[in-house]
Amino acid sequence: MEHVSTRLPVLPVLQADCANCFALCCVALPFAKSNDFAVNKPAGTPCKNLRDDFRCSIHTRLRDTGFQGCTVFDCFGAGQQVSQVTFDGRDWRTHPETRAQMFDVFPVMRQLHELLFYVAEALTLPPAAPLHPQLREALAETEECTRADAATLADLDVGALRQKINTLLLKTSELVRAKVPGRKKNHRGADLMGARLSGADLRGANLRGAYLIAADLSRADLRTADLIGADFRDANLRDADLRHALFLTQPQLNAAQGTPTTRIPPHLTHPTHWT
Repeated sequence: MEHVSTRLPVLPVLQADCANCFALCCVALPFAKSNDFAVNKPAGTPCKNLRDDFRCSIHTRLRDTGFQGCTVFDCFGAGQQVSQVTFDGRDWRTHPETRAQMFDVFPVMRQLHELLFYVAEALTLPPAAPLHPQLREALAETEECTRADAATLADLDVGALRQKINTLLLKTSELVRAKVPGRKKNHRGADLMGARLSGADLRGANLRGAYLIAADLSRADLRTADLIGADFRDANLRDADLRHALFLTQPQLNAAQGTPTTRIPPHLTHPTHWT
């Protein structure tokens, strides 16, 4: 009988390492003048604040100078993967022939790394054990995609892969939330902008894709709530409990307001603007 390895693949680092990236988020992505960005910037054009050494000249003053959107964004480590692995350390300034393809590949890689982040978390959840073999396969398949060459990445159907993985994540969520006693609230995709949910019991709730912009979630209990894709821009998470929340990401926390006493999963960090 053929032996099937249960070992997980060696994952790329799923946190941004700007020192090993060629400032791809500052160049490849567009900005639209808004509350998040002080200026318009088309895709493929370097931000006016980008220095020659690929560092930001206003990094410590981004929020004060109208670039709050930069403090919210996280590439899940895609930037250094594209810079150091896909393009083998060749930067777009020294090697201008890489520009177009590098900038096209970066958003694809970011999606792959985000999927890796979700699947890796799902594999840590004991109630999802029946799905772990399928999740391991999805993890290995996605990780293999991150090591593809630039041409392959540019042609990759990320949507199909995302749909496949999303089915597994939905099942994972159902298995985990089923362990929470009582009736769970279903606010999937709900418009909860500005909602008054201070102190609400949202344990095990389905908040996938919910619009929670400027919602008051202070002191809310969000343990084991499914938060994948929820929009937390300017949401009040002061003293909220997000321990064991499902599929919560650093960009979601960065977009919200909170305090050092807001309880969050151990693999995430309190944003510096939470005071």
